[in-house]
Amino acid sequence: MKQLKSRSQDLRSLFENSITIEYVAEPLKAVQADADITEVIHWMRLEDFDVVGVETEGSITGYVERSTLIDSKSGKCSDYQRIFHPSELIAISTPLMKLLPILEHRSRLFVLDCNQVSGIITCGDLQKAPVRMLLFGLVTLLEMNLLRLVRLYYPQDSWQKVLKADRLEAANKLWHESQQRNEATDLLDYLQFCDKRELVLNQPELFQQLGLKSKRFGEQFLKSAEHLRNRLAHAQNLVSGSSWQELISLAEGLERLLIHCEDIE
Repeated sequence: MKQLKSRSQDLRSLFENSITIEYVAEPLKAVQADADITEVIHWMRLEDFDVVGVETEGSITGYVERSTLIDSKSGKCSDYQRIFHPSELIAISTPLMKLLPILEHRSRLFVLDCNQVSGIITCGDLQKAPVRMLLFGLVTLLEMNLLRLVRLYYPQDSWQKVLKADRLEAANKLWHESQQRNEATDLLDYLQFCDKRELVLNQPELFQQLGLKSKRFGEQFLKSAEHLRNRLAHAQNLVSGSSWQELISLAEGLERLLIHCEDIE
């Protein structure tokens, strides 16, 4: 049990700290400061850019928004450029988990690499593979820990008296199929996410330890985690039927719940 707990902590640290925004950010396209806005607007429309950097003497010193330029009749980009505010900047080495709560309240961030703005990141970039890997890793670690808690709180297969008959039958079917292939391990290993959820939530004393407000809250949260796992497994849109704010909030909740799980011995 302790070995599994330690492995979970190590893997969580790996996922949370090793996947940085470098792997999802896009290069920030830029135009010269003296570029005519009429030409820039035309180019931005063709490329479907909402914002581009403004370059002065080889460095991107600010940016312009297409919506601002459209409202203007003439002039150069330097006349309309906005200077980067510190709150709009993020270091390229920032872990993705630290990016998520920031993007919850911003539509975009500019990426700072060696004191130079070089990229841009938006919520749309969270659909990319590295983010999916991070989220799938968190959900997988959570499922591993739920199973660990089931083993801890249901000694001597006492969980079989709690699980519904059809769910126990489904686990036994998978177990017997593995036996025939000479691959079977423990029957518990053939429980599905929903089974582990039900068994953990059947232990009221776990609510406080896991930071869950109630059984109903825990059920809703873990169902959301399961739905996210399914969307990730089938390469579906991550915010189908929800929003980026809800997804980011779920990811933060997964991290907190994992830490609570790991604290239980």
